Amino acid sequence: GIVGDAAVGPSLGTVLIFTDNLYAAALYGPARLARWLLGVCAVLAVAVGAVTGFVEGDWLLPAVMGIQAGLVLVTPVTTAMVVREQRDRAAAERERAEQVAHLAELDRQAAVAAERARMARELHDMIANHFSAIAIQSTAALSRKDLDRATVRKVMESVRENSLKGMAEMRSMIGLLRHEGDDADEVTRPRLADAESLVDRAERAGMEVEFRVEGEPREVPAAVDLAGYRILQEALTNALKHGDSPVEVVVSYHPEQVTLTVVNPVQGSDARLPGAGAGLIGMRERVSLVEGSFEAGPRGDGWRVAAVLPVVLGDKS
Repeated sequence: GIVGDAAVGPSLGTVLIFTDNLYAAALYGPARLARWLLGVCAVLAVAVGAVTGFVEGDWLLPAVMGIQAGLVLVTPVTTAMVVREQRDRAAAERERAEQVAHLAELDRQAAVAAERARMARELHDMIANHFSAIAIQSTAALSRKDLDRATVRKVMESVRENSLKGMAEMRSMIGLLRHEGDDADEVTRPRLADAESLVDRAERAGMEVEFRVEGEPREVPAAVDLAGYRILQEALTNALKHGDSPVEVVVSYHPEQVTLTVVNPVQGSDARLPGAGAGLIGMRERVSLVEGSFEAGPRGDGWRVAAVLPVVLGDKS
């Protein structure tokens, strides 16, 4: 049909159909086909010009015919190859972005799992202390026959106190217990009262810290003690790595809660905390364990971490 149309004089409709077919073949067909079409069409365009010049004996007309043949044959194939390259590049970028997002999610899950395993090990130490005291005191009360009622009552009150504390701490962390047992690498439980040692360590590292305690310091549940210490530790570490001095650290004791606040300037004009965010995940996990509230983010020209930890873990027994 195309040959017959060309013999009697090509029409615009035929040219459009022909170029559209070339474009579609080069765009949607195999990449090898597109390269092959480009070579064939280029050779045909040159051949049309050469044959016309040989027949007519005048090279002006062949030049015009060669240009027209190039526009009809080469242009749609070239355009399709350019569009195809952009499409493939966009698809590769999308795939790369999906892979990066998947890796980021895997990193986040790994950070959460590692933090939960670490908290499970620390929980083991805290609960073991309570239950060891219960076992020792109850064994002594059962084995001694010469104890008076006052002494027995005192022992049983201590047993009850340890059992209630242990149950409260277990309820606060029961969902995060690890599956495998690992009694190795036991650590001494840090306390909020040791916050000043964290400040001293940060100052020895070159950081200027303004530390103050508001309210009357007092004993708090072990889970809150540990969570508060770790939150201050991580916040000071982030400030040391990503921020500037001075750093303001405030520990406020209230009747029903302890409030921790760490504020520091950030380097540069962009008040965002760099890094993968594993530290923030760990702090948020620790606060959720004791049913507190946590927030971290830019504040003015700096970065602010604030945690509210209840000092009553809940006793419904």
